[in-house]
Amino acid sequence: MTDKIQLTTDGGQTVEAIAPIIISASRSTDIPAFYAKWFINRLKKGYVVWYNPFNQQPMYVSFKRTRVVVFWTKNPAPLIPFLNELDKKGIHYYFQVTLNDYEQEKFEPNVPPLKQRIDSFKNLSAQIGKEKVIWRFDPLILTKDTNPRTLLTRIWHIGNELKGFTDKLVFSFVDVKAYRKVQNNLVKETDSFSREDVEIAEPNEEQVNELIEGLVKIRDAWAKDGWNLEMATCAEEIDLDKYKIEHNRCIDGELMKRIFSSDNELVYYLNYGKLPENTLFAHESNLNPVNMKDKGQRKICGCMVSKDIGMYNTCHHLCVYCYANTSRKVVENNRALHSENSESLI
Repeated sequence: MTDKIQLTTDGGQTVEAIAPIIISASRSTDIPAFYAKWFINRLKKGYVVWYNPFNQQPMYVSFKRTRVVVFWTKNPAPLIPFLNELDKKGIHYYFQVTLNDYEQEKFEPNVPPLKQRIDSFKNLSAQIGKEKVIWRFDPLILTKDTNPRTLLTRIWHIGNELKGFTDKLVFSFVDVKAYRKVQNNLVKETDSFSREDVEIAEPNEEQVNELIEGLVKIRDAWAKDGWNLEMATCAEEIDLDKYKIEHNRCIDGELMKRIFSSDNELVYYLNYGKLPENTLFAHESNLNPVNMKDKGQRKICGCMVSKDIGMYNTCHHLCVYCYANTSRKVVENNRALHSENSESLI
């Protein structure tokens, strides 16, 4: 589903590159918040270099055939002035915007103040359309002083600000016990969090039920005001169909078919896994639809195939629950190495 092409690097070398249709930017770091100028520079150059985190081997990723970029961010503001560069190239995009409220807990030490983040969300939505801006309150974390009711109250207050600026809320429950580095960061970087608190960070069954039932009540209250907000879980095994809460697809082919429906070639690709050979017949095919699930993601992940161009240990939000950063020191070292003109993030 991803063709290979030849490209010429900044240094004049001819190399083999993959040319994906869908780019993820990124699960591994916040490109809009910290690397907006770098991203636009590389878009103009036509490619990026991505390093495999396991063997450090470089992979060249070309934008030549890219039709959609899915952005993941907690602060879209730095990228907003540059979105016209994507428009010029005919590249579609939508945003997964994580808008949490953990200011009291200091779980997200370097994100802008909540009011500023809400304003950025609304500005982005007003510019590109609410269907292209998905709200994430992700993950849901408990502490001795932060119970399900506390989180539901915060979601209620943020949602009241976002009415009419998004169609969807995605949430998940924090995974702490499965990630040793997350446990270490929570304890080291959060004054009020101890090793014992790791046990209570993940909601138990009773707390999960309280959160779900609370979210449904909130959704129903908003619906009475005319805001029909869809809700979905991200990479959670729990079946919430009876609550009309689905399993989310963050890289979502069905969403793309809907919001980019005028791009017949893209819709053809989303159905059949390849671009049409004859653009005049992009809306017709005798092929059978193919399964576009990304096999590189977890089994419970519903995302379709894409190429992520981010790198671990490069996000300066330094959120203590994040699995993508090893430590503050490693991130700071990578920051010193980064250049806006470099081929890769590190």
